[in-house]
Amino acid sequence: MQTVTVDKNFWELFPEAQLYTLVVNNMDNHAHDLALYQELLKEAFKASEKFLVEDDFKENFVISEWRDIFTQFKKKKGARSSIEALLKRVAQGKELAPINPLVDIYNSISLRYGVPCGGEDLDKINGDLHLGLAKGGEDFYPLGAQKSEPALPQEIIYYDLDGAICRSLNWREAQRTMLTEETTNAILVIEAVTPSQQERALEAIQELQAKIKDMLGVESELQIISNT
Repeated sequence: MQTVTVDKNFWELFPEAQLYTLVVNNMDNHAHDLALYQELLKEAFKASEKFLVEDDFKENFVISEWRDIFTQFKKKKGARSSIEALLKRVAQGKELAPINPLVDIYNSISLRYGVPCGGEDLDKINGDLHLGLAKGGEDFYPLGAQKSEPALPQEIIYYDLDGAICRSLNWREAQRTMLTEETTNAILVIEAVTPSQQERALEAIQELQAKIKDMLGVESELQIISNT
């Protein structure tokens, strides 16, 4: 069984894309050693500087490639990939503070490999997790929102029976499925939309799997989903 059900309309738009997923079960996501995660993020922050070699931020390859991808579907004005948001913090010298162990681990991998990585609490997902083009109007509550900011027609979203879970592919995640310290079962996703992103994404998901085992003491199940 696939961890994410990818709709036909997504493959029609991005036929060469691949999704790399990890399912983690029965974990303790409480931080028992905050300094450990602070150091993990600090080291990844430094390592990510290799992706920022151009004077003009948007000309860096990771940034420009994802911006080009984001021109190919409907999105909210200003929506950018999650890896751009992280690398922008690096460019501005704004270090990341720990959030919770699983989020800290995947943020560190995202920075080290220049790939977007997101995660959801499996126990908060209603039905199957889908990826595809929105019909428009799917409910979406970002962190701290008091009212819905629904998906646009033809926007790429992850969704379930209750609405959108992540808007604009990997731009912003919903509060209702976000990972917290109380999360025990989770799914993590890295997208590679172009063939040039696939090698980094595969290396990233493999290291992510190893880090989760090393730091949280649990195994995870890796799956690669493609249009074949």
